[in-house]
Amino acid sequence: MADSHPDTDDSAGETLRTPIVAVLGHVDHGKTSLLDEIRGSAVTEGESGAITQHIGATAVPLDVISEIAGDLVDPTDFDLPGLLFIDTPGHHSFSTLRSRGGALADIAILVVDVNDGFQPQTLEAVDILARTQTPFIVAANKIDTVPGWNPNPDTPARQTIDAQTDRVERDLNENLYELIGDLSDNGFSADMYWRVQDFQNNIGVVPVSAETGEGIPDLLTVMMGLSQRYMKDEMAVDVGGAAAGTVLEVADTQGFGATIDAIIYDGTIRSDDRIVVGGVESPIITEVRALLRPRPLEEIRTEGQFEQVDSVAAADGIKVAAPDLDDAMAGAPVRVVGDRDVDEVIEEVQAELADIAVQTQEEGVVVKADTLGSLEALASTLEEEEIPIVRAEVGDIAPRDVRVAETANEGKHRTILGFGVEVLDDASDLAEQQDVRIFEHDIIYRLVEEYEEFIAERERAQQDQVLENITRPARFQILDDHTFRQSDPAVVGVEILGGSLRRNSNVAKFEGDEPERVGLLKSIQDEGEDVDEARTGERVAVEQELTDDIPADEIETLNMYLDKRRNRDPFWGK
Repeated sequence: MADSHPDTDDSAGETLRTPIVAVLGHVDHGKTSLLDEIRGSAVTEGESGAITQHIGATAVPLDVISEIAGDLVDPTDFDLPGLLFIDTPGHHSFSTLRSRGGALADIAILVVDVNDGFQPQTLEAVDILARTQTPFIVAANKIDTVPGWNPNPDTPARQTIDAQTDRVERDLNENLYELIGDLSDNGFSADMYWRVQDFQNNIGVVPVSAETGEGIPDLLTVMMGLSQRYMKDEMAVDVGGAAAGTVLEVADTQGFGATIDAIIYDGTIRSDDRIVVGGVESPIITEVRALLRPRPLEEIRTEGQFEQVDSVAAADGIKVAAPDLDDAMAGAPVRVVGDRDVDEVIEEVQAELADIAVQTQEEGVVVKADTLGSLEALASTLEEEEIPIVRAEVGDIAPRDVRVAETANEGKHRTILGFGVEVLDDASDLAEQQDVRIFEHDIIYRLVEEYEEFIAERERAQQDQVLENITRPARFQILDDHTFRQSDPAVVGVEILGGSLRRNSNVAKFEGDEPERVGLLKSIQDEGEDVDEARTGERVAVEQELTDDIPADEIETLNMYLDKRRNRDPFWGK
């Protein structure tokens, strides 16, 4: 077995760890392609073995960054060892990666298609970056798709832009400044990175192509520069201390059972350490059986997918095999006990989990998400929309979630909102039986929108039902010479002066200010055809069962019914 950090001194003392970089952006804007291009460039430029494979992350050492960036990076200007790119792109996995109650990533790249600009997931990613106060730069991707673009593979951005025709450069600049406008609309001051003086208060925009490698030198240069200038103090870790990390994913690994993929951001974890991991019900206390790293590609075919290592120091990604990890949660903390009291470590884990506990109410919707970070982000959005939550958990939607939802007093709360999770078959069947609605989406704001649309439609239907069942006010007058029968029942011609006159409505007259019912309107005819109602301005024949005949001197009082009613209550019938 080999040590994963041969160049790291395991003795006590501080060293500078690699900054952790997350990549976010809207679907199809090139997050994965950008990571692949960085990895590919690193493998191409680096010596054999220079790129270490990690679980959930790719480490790019400083000397390789210098090779890719060329004249833009002088390695003697930097103390930091390079960059560690999180391989799992997407905002929900970014929000999963947490440390000490905040985002695990030290810095982020927001990938935006230079032609499409801001899209729904872009806005969601920006919201998460703002909420977690994570510094970021924007990779304005796909510059090579601007019509007429002449590619210059792997060259710096300004150099390749200068080589384009005036028309192409103008079209690109229009798109770039529209993107800068989008950032401004969302509360961020931004400009082209070479014009930014203060990166703490302004966002740098880097034009790139994940397809041709253009602008990649600039992107790596800016990332290294920002990390060195603003984050050097935060990168100091005690590699000899007990490891702290975050669960990226829980998975079954052949030969090991349930394992966790974790990012270690502080200290060192060893193959025989006792660890505490955040679990669904309570913290899990267990002992490391093996630390697993992917084998180089050529070895996987003959020697299996993973190799075991003795220890891993921050910052790094590693697969941890240990007993009792089935209930570990993605996004939960991992802590090595070391020489501390185990109860102290358990309290530390519980305290971090409490930081992201969702506030629940006695009445509300059930919420399920794939990770703790996703759960927190979804709960925050629901709180902003004033949608109460009765239960919030990590994991797939199961029958017990349906059982909770079906107990809701209000119909609109007989719902489950699922983000990035599966619906178990028996849960789906039970929900259908118990009239519980399940909403699923992988974009938080769309999930919330769909629920709100459902509520709005439900309220419209309820209102229509109420209106259908109430007697709507109407004022009418009997037409001269149109009294066809005075009683048993009375049949008269009328003109509707206001409101809606419906069949089976009560008719009243006023004696002073008090209404007195005089009969029931049985039918309405329009040119001999039976109709259900008549509206203002229409003339129809009506048949009315009378409690008494209608004397002529009472007809006028009957016609003024609505006005009299509103003398008593100005809002009656409105």
